[in-house]
This record gives sequence, C-alpha cells and structure tokens, in this order.
Amino acid sequence: MEGVTDSGLATLPASDRPDAAARLRAALLDASFTADGLLDLLGAPAYAALARSETVPALRATRGDTPLETLVRLFLLQQPVPHARVVGVLPVDDLVDSGWLARVGGDEFAATVDVRPYGGPDGEDWFIVSDLGCAVGGAGGIGQRHEGVVLGVGGASTTLAGITVRTPVAAALDLGTGSGIQALHAAQHATRVTATDVNPRALHITALTLALSGAPAAELNEGSLFEPVKDGETFDLIVSNPPFVISPGARLTYRDGGMGGDDLCRSLVQQAGERLSEGGFAQFLANWQHVAGEDWQDRVRSWVPRGCDAWIVQREVQDVNQYAELWLRDSGDHRGDSTEYQARYDAWLDEFEARKVKGVGFGWITLRRTGAAVPSVTVEEWPHPIEQPLGETIRAHFDRLDYLRAHDDADLLEGHFRLAVEVVQEQVGLPGAEDPEHVVLRQHRGMRRATKVDTVGAGFAGVCDGTLSAGRILDAIAQLMGEDPVLLRDRTPAQIRLLVEQGFLEPAV
Repeated sequence: MEGVTDSGLATLPASDRPDAAARLRAALLDASFTADGLLDLLGAPAYAALARSETVPALRATRGDTPLETLVRLFLLQQPVPHARVVGVLPVDDLVDSGWLARVGGDEFAATVDVRPYGGPDGEDWFIVSDLGCAVGGAGGIGQRHEGVVLGVGGASTTLAGITVRTPVAAALDLGTGSGIQALHAAQHATRVTATDVNPRALHITALTLALSGAPAAELNEGSLFEPVKDGETFDLIVSNPPFVISPGARLTYRDGGMGGDDLCRSLVQQAGERLSEGGFAQFLANWQHVAGEDWQDRVRSWVPRGCDAWIVQREVQDVNQYAELWLRDSGDHRGDSTEYQARYDAWLDEFEARKVKGVGFGWITLRRTGAAVPSVTVEEWPHPIEQPLGETIRAHFDRLDYLRAHDDADLLEGHFRLAVEVVQEQVGLPGAEDPEHVVLRQHRGMRRATKVDTVGAGFAGVCDGTLSAGRILDAIAQLMGEDPVLLRDRTPAQIRLLVEQGFLEPAV
C-alpha cells in the first residue's frame, strides 16, 4: 500500500480536512454503515465473530455488491475494492486527496485506517477511527504490534464509557485518549473537552474520530499524564483508560506505561485530586499489584489524594502466569518466534518475582472532589455481574455518601425513604420450614447487590414508600412484634445506614 511511515504504520488521513470527513460521514450514513446496519447485514453470529478476530463469516456475508457490503469490506475488513464498486458509493477523488483511501494494485482502492461504526448512548451514529487491523477483535486483531499503533474500541474502552458519570459539565479531560472514544462521549455533555496522549498519532486519530462522528473538535495536547495540562487548570470530569499494563519495559505505547510496577496508575490517581474542580469526578481503569505480605486494599487506598472521596472496585484478579500470557497474546508474541516468546515470558516472571508480586488486580477507580472534613474511601471486590451503563449508579453512590455524612442516627429516624426500583426480597430456607433461615434483598439493576437482612430490616424496607418517617415505621414494627420501640430505634439505624449506602433504600427528598 502507498503511504507507509518509517514505523511501518500507514500514513493517516489529513486531520485538517473537516470537509472530507463530513462527505465521508454522509456517504457512510447513506449506505447504512452504522452499528445497526452492520448487525442487520452480517447477522449476530458473524457480528460476534468479529470481536474474536474471526473475519471469515463477515467476508462470506459481504460477497455481494451493495454499497454497505462494499464499505464493510473496505473500512472494517481491510479488503482492497475495485474502482467500479467504490466510485458509486464514495467521493473517491476527494478521499484519495485527503488520505482516507489509497490506490493499490492496478485499479483498486484500500482504506488507510479502520473505521468502525459505534452506536452512541442516545442512538447517535458514531465512527471510531483506528490503525489498520484494530477495528476487528479489539486488542487481539492485528497480530504483532508496532510501538505507536492506536487501537480501536475494546472491552476496556466500553467499560470506562459505561461507568462514567454523564452530568453536564463545563470542562472534561480525556487523559490518554487513544482513538478518542472517551473524548467523543464527553463531547456530548461537556462544553469544552481536552484530550491528551503521549503518542501524537493517537491525537491525530482522535481528531479524525471526532470529525467523522460529527462531534465538536477537542483541544488536543501531547504529553504524559498531566504534563500537557496548563498550570492551575481544573476539570469537572477526568477520564482515563491509561496504559496500565504492568510489564517489564515500555515496548508498546498503547498499553505499557513506562513506569515500574503499578506506579503509573498510582501517579495518575494521586495527581488527579489537584486537577479536579469541587464536586468533580475522576474515573480510571487500572491494574494494581497483589504483593506478598501486603493487603491490596491498603495499597490502592493509599493512592487516594487528599480532599477526595473514592470508590474503588476490583473486578478481576489474575495470577502472574495468566497475566503475562494475556498480554503476550495481546501483542501477538505467541504468533512469533517461540524462543523470543519464552524469553519475554521469562522476563515478565522475573519482574514479578523481584517485586514479590503474586497476582494483578483489575478494576475501576472513581474519585470525587469533596469539601468534607473526613472523605469516604470505599474499596471492595465485586467480580459479580453488573448492569451497564453504571454512570448514574456511581453518581448516586456519592450522593448517598453526602446524605449519610449529613445525617446522624437521630436524623435517619426522622428521614423518609423509598425502596429502590427493582429490589426484590428472597426468603432462603428448607422446603416446608415455617420460617426462613434468612431473608435476602437483591437488586436487579446497577451493581446487582444482595444483602442479608433480619425480620425487622425486611419489614422496614418493604414498607418504605416515602410517606412515613423511619422512626414511625419502626414503632409500628415494634408494636407488631411485641418489642420495646426504644430499643428497636436504638439498634436499627446501623442497618438503615447500610441499606442506604448500598443503594437498597433512597432518601425521599
């Protein structure tokens, strides 16, 4: 293909040609080259196969000559397409001139970048641009990687997009923007978006993603961590899917942070506090080490900056062997020379052994800037299924923290509460038993938590509809159960506080 850089990566389309991007966008939409159109064309099995880096089903489904089939082969499957098929679908001369297409062979055209249709949260038709081979199969799609390659949409990208709090803000920062997916989301609810990356190629591709998706342009700054941000500048929202992989060296820019162990994630979290506006959120994906003789929760808790509430959730833990194998496969090393693969695997284990690392945790970290005298830091392990998007659940978690901080036990008894939506009660016990062994409240939304409650807790939660105060409900329960209402009022606020904190009950304000 024409236009290959010294790094072996294709030359990118011009980022200063919004006119060409707009015409390409119009052509893509006109042919239904969208997330829904792609699913309709390929069918669910072939569509799912793309996520596994398997393109044969999609190639079979695009053997016709419709405009949509042509675009899928060209921009998603990286197949050269004859001039006769392209010319009626795309403004060919314009796209060659602006660098989106290149002439190959005798009379064919090929895309210079991947373009993947991506559905926005409110039905928007967006397009994520990435380097060739990166739109299909996420991180495993292109075999061995070049150092500066820019990936497309992967599981980590969509996880971060789903957990991000989506309230309207004045200023948002996407730190380590990559292909620009987080900046694209932020542009929908932020007046001003700044995107940074240590890789200038990523900034170029972010500009293409925004332009092709019809989104406002972002301020693009090159540099590591918060270095590109102006002194004293703060943001209402900071998001980052950083190069968090704990690896020996910094071979691949898109994943390796270049710091020892989990220092990059620690530095990112610690520095975020002073960059947040009051009430602002910072949300990150991260890896952290599980070190022999050390509590992992204490480790990540020590990262939280002063003046910030935090909610840290560990979603998965891998032993050092699994972890090394995962990222060696991600970079395509398993497809190369076996001796080199073994040497890199060995180097990874040497690094972990030197640091006494037994495993690596993965999860998300949310900070919120607070003026509270004693910030709240919650660190938990939650490997169970959740319901995305979680942004509203996370925002509500911090709202409930504020409520609980401002209300002592006496205030709670005067308060009014409602049972959260889609909370059900389950009774667990032997068949035929007169009374259950215990009662469980279970959420069917958000974090999908479950918690055991006693008879009083179950009865209290079931009556909460916002009309009666907590104290009056407890007095009624005491009368029904023949208990002393004063003693019941004394011992129940702790249970109410837990049910509010975990989202089973909501203040009726």
